[in-house]
Order: sequence, then C-alpha cells, then structure tokens
Amino acid sequence: MKVLAADLQEFCERALTGIGVSAIDAKTTADALVMTDTWGVFTHGTKLLAGYMRRLEGGGWKVKGVPRIDRQGPGWAIVDGDHSLGQVGGRYAIELGISKAKNTGIAYVGLKNTAHIGAAGCFAAAAARQGFIGIVMGNDIPSVAAPNSRTAVLGSNPLAYSVPAKRHDPILLDMATAAVAGGKVYAAHQRGQAIPPTWLIGPDGRPTTDGSLYPQSAALAAMAGHKGYGLGMLAEILAGAVTGGAMTWTVGSWIFDEPSKPSFHNAGFIVIDVNTIAREEEFLNRIDGLIDELHAAPKADGSDRIFVPGEMEWERRRHALSHGIDLPADVVEKLMIVAEKTGLTLA
Repeated sequence: MKVLAADLQEFCERALTGIGVSAIDAKTTADALVMTDTWGVFTHGTKLLAGYMRRLEGGGWKVKGVPRIDRQGPGWAIVDGDHSLGQVGGRYAIELGISKAKNTGIAYVGLKNTAHIGAAGCFAAAAARQGFIGIVMGNDIPSVAAPNSRTAVLGSNPLAYSVPAKRHDPILLDMATAAVAGGKVYAAHQRGQAIPPTWLIGPDGRPTTDGSLYPQSAALAAMAGHKGYGLGMLAEILAGAVTGGAMTWTVGSWIFDEPSKPSFHNAGFIVIDVNTIAREEEFLNRIDGLIDELHAAPKADGSDRIFVPGEMEWERRRHALSHGIDLPADVVEKLMIVAEKTGLTLA
C-alpha cells in the first residue's frame, strides 16, 4: 500500500488519542513511527502501533504516564519514564540532555521504567538537527547469544548516533548489536523468506536458518561476534546498570508478556554540544569535508557511489515525503488491525 506520510501520521495520532493518549504524546509517538517508515526501516515504524496499543489498553504501559526527573546534576540526570510510551520518555530524555549539554558541553541522561523506545536513531537525529551530537543506547529482554553460548544472554540492545553537518544531512547510524534486529527475523519468516545462516544461533549453539525457532528455541547471533557482544554489554550498562533500571532477564517482553505487565525498558542518552567544545562553524565544515572525502574515495568495480551512514535513509525520507510511503504487506496487515479495532480509515 502507498500512503501519504501526513495521512499515516493522522491515522496514528487518532488511534492513540482514541484510547486516551494525550494529543501531544500521540504526536510525539506518531512522529517517530512515521519517520522510521519514511527511512524505510519498517520493522520499527508504524508496524509497532497495534502492539503498543494492546499494551496501553492492558495497563502495562500508562496512557497518561508522565516522565519525571528522579535525580540530577549539572551534566547528568536519571529520568523515571513512569511506564509511558518509549517515544515520549525518549523525547523527554534527549531534550533534557540537550538542555544540560548547552551548559556543560556534554551530558548523560538515563531513562528507566520506560516502554519499547522504537528506533533509537530518532532521538539521536533529533539532537543532530539542533546542532548536537547524539548517542543513544537501550536494553531489552535477552535475545542475543554470546560467543560460545547456547542461549540468549543480552538483548538486541540498540546503539545509535547522529552528527550534524552543514551542507549534508546529519550522519546517522542506528543498529542492533545483534547480527540483525529480531523484528527482521519475524518479518522474513512471516514473508516466507529464507533466513541467512548468520542471523540465528540454534539450541545446539550453532547457526541455524530455521526462523520458526526464534525466539523460543533460538537466539540472535551477536553482530560481528565478540565485537557486537561487547557493544551490547556497553548498552546494557549505560541503559540499565547506571540508571538503576531492569537488566537482562528482568526486562520484560513487550510482545509476549501479558499486556497488564510493565516492560521496564531503559535507555541511555549522551549529548555533546559542538558549539561549547569546538568551534561550531569549523566543526561543521570538517564534517562536510569528511563526508566529501568519503564520497570521493575510489569506487569498487561496478559501483558508482559511496554512502555515509544515514545517507540512504535521508534520501528515502525525502522521496517518501514527496511521493508517499510504500508500506510492505506485513506493515499494512498490522495497521489494518488498528483500523478494524478503531474504525479509522487509512487513506
């Protein structure tokens, strides 16, 4: 289905306000979900809306939750998300980090007791759009095996960063520390597509291509083996340990747990104020120069372009905003569940 971004935004906002979410929180959440779809990252976009609504209606996440500062200092804060939507808690945390970084040059904000935060890159990009470097990490219920393990030990803990530029779009990387996000395994299996042998670890501790085993009898492989495993631990520490929030198996499954249960997700946000630490104009010119240098590097045979992280996503977004978003069938299926439940129509 092709849908205009504005129509999809309105659909999501009306669906959320229809179950009691405030207009501002509904817009914050819809902004992030629709942006993710415009990037072409459909596993973390509006496909999640039906599941989010199920947990909100079940009470595990609070329709009227209000993030609040638990404790803070000049360059740091710990925020209790009050089990509100992760996009709401995440936006509060990144904006608080930006405010503090303006005074201290760099700030850390930890967010505990939140919901699934969706695409971490949305928050990092929000910082970069305001001239800050944003780094975001989160934790989740274990789904990723460690090297030599037969079971999951860490979540597919996301790591994202975004860096402002002047002539170019912000640099943007948003990745799972697993070889692939769990949602991509679900999507591929639902579509009947083959699972690459690098995605999953079977119950014997060896790679498997059987997507039906995940997550009950298989775990995601760590990205780049021990390297992804190490980055996943960093995310666990900055999101869970520092905040005092839930870690590893004490984080809930927002998909499989009873919707009446909180999921206790957590995230860590680091914001760097370029204007405080560096000469802003010089820094932005250096980033543009770096991007230009990478673009100009010798191309592999058969290739005519070198991309920097995020470049594909920003180009997809511009195209989607101008021509509409081509939603995959599995996303449409989830949106139709919302439409049937709410009586709303997705144009």
